[in-house]
Amino acid sequence: MKSFSSRRAQAIVVALAAGSLVLTGCSENKGGNGGQDSKKDQQQASVQSKAVTYADAAGSTGPAEDVPGAQSGGTITVYQEAGLSHLDPGQTYVSDAGQVANLLFRRLTQFKEDGKGGVSVVGDIATDAGKMSDGGKTWTFTLKDGVKDAKGNAITSADVRHTVERQFAKFIFDGPPYLHDWLAGKKYTGKYRELLPGGGFDGKHLPKSVLDTPDDKTVVFHFDQARPDLPQTLAMAGYAIVPTKDDTKEKYDTAPVATGPYKIQSYKNGKSMVLVKNTNWDPKTDSVRHQYVDGWNFQFGVTESTQTKRLIADQGNDKNAIQLTGGVEATQIQDVIKNPAVSKRTVKGYQPYVMQLSFNLDRVKNLKVRQAITYAVNSKSLIAGEGGVYGGDVAPNYFAPTLPGYEAKYDPYGRLKTPQGNLAKAKELLKGVPAADKKVVFAYGNSENGQKRKVAIEDALSKVGFNVVSKEVDAASYYEQIGKLDNPYDMYVTGWGQDWPSASTVITPVYDGTQVADGSPNYSHIKDPKVDALIQKALTQKPTEAAATWKEAQHYMLEKIVPAAPLWYTKQFQLSGSNVGGARYGSVSSLIDINQLYLKKS
Repeated sequence: MKSFSSRRAQAIVVALAAGSLVLTGCSENKGGNGGQDSKKDQQQASVQSKAVTYADAAGSTGPAEDVPGAQSGGTITVYQEAGLSHLDPGQTYVSDAGQVANLLFRRLTQFKEDGKGGVSVVGDIATDAGKMSDGGKTWTFTLKDGVKDAKGNAITSADVRHTVERQFAKFIFDGPPYLHDWLAGKKYTGKYRELLPGGGFDGKHLPKSVLDTPDDKTVVFHFDQARPDLPQTLAMAGYAIVPTKDDTKEKYDTAPVATGPYKIQSYKNGKSMVLVKNTNWDPKTDSVRHQYVDGWNFQFGVTESTQTKRLIADQGNDKNAIQLTGGVEATQIQDVIKNPAVSKRTVKGYQPYVMQLSFNLDRVKNLKVRQAITYAVNSKSLIAGEGGVYGGDVAPNYFAPTLPGYEAKYDPYGRLKTPQGNLAKAKELLKGVPAADKKVVFAYGNSENGQKRKVAIEDALSKVGFNVVSKEVDAASYYEQIGKLDNPYDMYVTGWGQDWPSASTVITPVYDGTQVADGSPNYSHIKDPKVDALIQKALTQKPTEAAATWKEAQHYMLEKIVPAAPLWYTKQFQLSGSNVGGARYGSVSSLIDINQLYLKKS
């Protein structure tokens, strides 16, 4: 799941238990745990990485358990700095769109949180989390009765098949990579679109040996190797249902049809969006979501600084407001924590994102340059721009503290001892490096956070002799721009968090050479035979055996290739209005749990 300046890229980050980048191919945010003791933060992280369980039919049956004290009525205002890059579920792999997707769309499975750190996968439009056979190569799902889209049409297996098949269409380029890659199998590795070039729109479908829909209520997936994580994969926002009859291809991105408790009444890209109740949503079929408020009023273009000021003041309609993926603005954190009445309106938690400075290996080919930058970057300064201890901790490697297999003491570049950067080591590495190699083009998002990062990167690298040419990129399409293979940048800040608790969802999407393509989260364009071999080896191993292989892959990349410089681990620290009830940290989103909210007075 990727991470973004004032949005968090996510695909959905599965299994963080205290409270997501992604997606999730996913995107970072700011904010903090609120803990001033990083050891306490990492203790919380160990809770956040609890294993996910799979629910049966009883655990998947609606309605969802009532939120204590919840009332109905009113409209919640939602503040967000950048506009939404996508509304099409198939294009959803960042956390802002993932949050919205929880209100608008349903999928085969969904994550359910108990508020105590426990996360389970339940059947969403399916009756349960799925039934596995053939050693994990085959999965069967049965659809619930009574699930309809916003137009009143019943959702059938044909809609599920269409949702899967449209992933192969050329206009889908920004969503999670897992399902289409798995279905394409080894025969089409790196060329998955060749399996179904028409994306199902031309009347041709995936063979039954890959995806079978024997009747209106049954969906069967067949893979060429075991996929025990499939229920978690299908719970990602990127696999939400797109009804066959209403798919308008590229146009669907601005006017999708809802299947969740709310639908779009109006949408002005980058400015506003209004959601109202979907009267065709049946709570009896949904064990996760609620429909407490009458609607949601999204306001885009509101900076995190303004969001924070309004929510601290807590006047008028701001009492009914929340931050979507933004966090408390760094310079105002003390105003929040020193005021008990305001501080009690925050939600806090560790995120799974590792923020890093990714190198475009097609352009930055000198290993010494990449190593020197990794030594020189100032994590302390970057974290200060994110809110200090409330914004993050120094990252010594590519694995976040929330990820099983995290090595707290693995620090090959001495980041923990020199968080401000080791300038002497960087200068030593640059001796004899041609001046042309020391000119680097840095892309940054045109947001408040992006500006802070630009200053910190320029300051650190210029001190050791780099000529940094900074290029501004539109914040709303940041990941889309740096995700182009032929992009004109040498390096860019990216963030990634596990889509579920396994290093497979970090190393595979970000560093697998077979996934280098436009829109891929392999932002460094790394294509290394040893890394690819280790990935394939780990994917066929049991989790306990795979852990050592993932560890070996990380060590080799960070020490021998350096596709990215690790910068910091992110935390979340969000604020909401005093009239908002049910606010808690989401174990899946690493943000405020949008499924739980209501207004105390409508």
